[in-house]
Amino acid sequence: MRGHLPDENPGFVGRRTELERISAALAEHRLVTVTGVGGVGKTRLALRAAHRAAGGFPDGAWWTDLTQLDGDRLLVALVADSVDLADHTPGMATTGLCRRLADDRLLLVLDSCEHLAEPCARLVTELLAAAPGLTVLATSRRPLGVAGERVVALDPLPPAGGDALELLRRAAGEDFTAAGPAGEICVRLEGIPLALELAAAQIRLQGAEAVRDQLGTRLDAPPGARFDLLAHPERVWPSRHRTLRAAIGWSHELSTPLERLLWARLSVFRGPFDLASATAVCSGGPLDGTTLPAALDGLVRSSVVRPPDAAGRLRMLDTIREYGATWLDRTGETGTVADRHAAHFRALARRAETEWHGARQLRWYRTVDAHHTDLRTALDRLLRTDPDAALDLVGSVAFAWSCRGRLREARDGLEQALLLAGARGRVRARALWALGVTLVLQGESGPAQEVSERCAREARYTEYTEHPSYGTAPGPGDLTLDAAALAGLLALTTGRPMAAYVVVGHVLDAAPGGPADSAARLRCHLVRVFALTGLGRLAEARERALHLRALCEELDEHWTRTALEYQLALTGLLEGDPAAASGHARAMLEGTRGLGASLGVALGLDVLATALAAAGDGERAADVSGTGEAYWRSTGQPRRGLPGLRALHEKYTDTARATIGEPAYEEIFVRALTGPPQDGLDRALRGPRQA
Repeated sequence: MRGHLPDENPGFVGRRTELERISAALAEHRLVTVTGVGGVGKTRLALRAAHRAAGGFPDGAWWTDLTQLDGDRLLVALVADSVDLADHTPGMATTGLCRRLADDRLLLVLDSCEHLAEPCARLVTELLAAAPGLTVLATSRRPLGVAGERVVALDPLPPAGGDALELLRRAAGEDFTAAGPAGEICVRLEGIPLALELAAAQIRLQGAEAVRDQLGTRLDAPPGARFDLLAHPERVWPSRHRTLRAAIGWSHELSTPLERLLWARLSVFRGPFDLASATAVCSGGPLDGTTLPAALDGLVRSSVVRPPDAAGRLRMLDTIREYGATWLDRTGETGTVADRHAAHFRALARRAETEWHGARQLRWYRTVDAHHTDLRTALDRLLRTDPDAALDLVGSVAFAWSCRGRLREARDGLEQALLLAGARGRVRARALWALGVTLVLQGESGPAQEVSERCAREARYTEYTEHPSYGTAPGPGDLTLDAAALAGLLALTTGRPMAAYVVVGHVLDAAPGGPADSAARLRCHLVRVFALTGLGRLAEARERALHLRALCEELDEHWTRTALEYQLALTGLLEGDPAAASGHARAMLEGTRGLGASLGVALGLDVLATALAAAGDGERAADVSGTGEAYWRSTGQPRRGLPGLRALHEKYTDTARATIGEPAYEEIFVRALTGPPQDGLDRALRGPRQA
């Protein structure tokens, strides 16, 4: 099935009536918003409703978690990413997203809209107008206020009913009766799910009777004694806000002083975090490498922090994070911890760049992806407080973001940092190179040319004027090599292979060393191989490509190796060897799938479809071509690639259509286009005997 929804919470209880109301609303309305107090269970209910409704949407149900955004600047980029739109097109940010959704019948879930209610309302209005088959399910503490919106107000679980008690049972891992203290706890906490989960954590530690007695003390206290901190501008059910605040405040009281301090400092993380990141950001004073792990374990036991997932990542619910942020502000540490958070993720970004060339490339690429939310948070902080450091951070990760398809975010961050930062030298040259690559991938050759020239000037300035030691005497260094690789890439994509060959050849000839000596040098050699292919020097291109691929295998380098498989597939086609081309195309597809690079998958499917058509396998060519079209649409742009491949693809596609007949080709093509793209990719990766 198409789409992406997180796994459901196994602790989901009840809500049968509410689920039916949402299902009925989704059948009749294009925007349904579930509203309610924080902690009432909007997210888990929307997730259950989306899983139930997904089968009714041919193009699937897609989930967007908005809690990770601190402002609306990257709202469209996040939504685009959540529907697998690696938008490589320039222009207005919403244009590609509208185009992606225009012809689809899908369910888009926007979770936690309250802090971005107005931007969400504007975006939803535009998307619904552009995409007649789109239905939006939103969760928010207040309605979005969009015309035609159907609001489903969510109350807590009935306090004296069986569902609240069942939730408490499951969360505490004990069997309770309604007549005992557990039933009183449910009533005192008004059936609010998050409050019940916090109480269940204390039941595991203290027992139900002790928790009942403590809650009685807390909830009977005057408001000023309840640590009434979670005030929100929207006054939805204030009495229940007070109950939830009292329950969270009670959990806060029961925490040890070190756990409270850690709770406050952890609120700076907007995405999942691991122990290493928590230690780096939250250490200081009494919290250190010895005491912090125990404090973190305590917060997990009390359900303040969610248990680690399979990758060891933890997280806090947004409501609890807000509470911690309020305490952090009270301690006067908000700025200090935010700066420490930004410094940590800047260091992580620099480490990822350093590790790009070698055996740890894939690991660090995935690390950057896993910490994407907090890298963006750190970038936003540094753009306000230290633009030079922001330029360093975004320049370190922008190439990885572009490989992942996050071109808008990479371009936005690079352009802002380049505008605000005064830093010269390596940091600026690297950022200009990354921006140039991003612009080339977006198809903006004019702006890319201007950035390419600026990159070359900054590289020369750095290596020959300001910091001569950056260069590799007596020739140019990595900055100049990367500037040449960018110029060559731009020349290749605009149909000028001789220009690409000359520019990288000139720099490589002046810079003694082997291809595997650095990532920049390897990129130059890669461009030269593609230039040789474009010039028709196929035997030489294949020989050099095989040599470079062997070096990449020794290094365990993935990105360049994948690009070389694409080049070898293209060479096979040009030499009239479709079987060899198919093998290299599948190797490329395996690599791009591992990197999560949708543009690379689209390019690989094109070359594989061309090879299958050249081999006379028209049916499989149609199937792969239809899947390729689906991936191209996910990039937000029409099919494109190197000029030589485009001509071959058109030639052999016409042959395949003639071989099996136009109606048969179209039927197979459309079936693959409208089916789950991942299934089509799986079919493409299977060889003829496995298909």
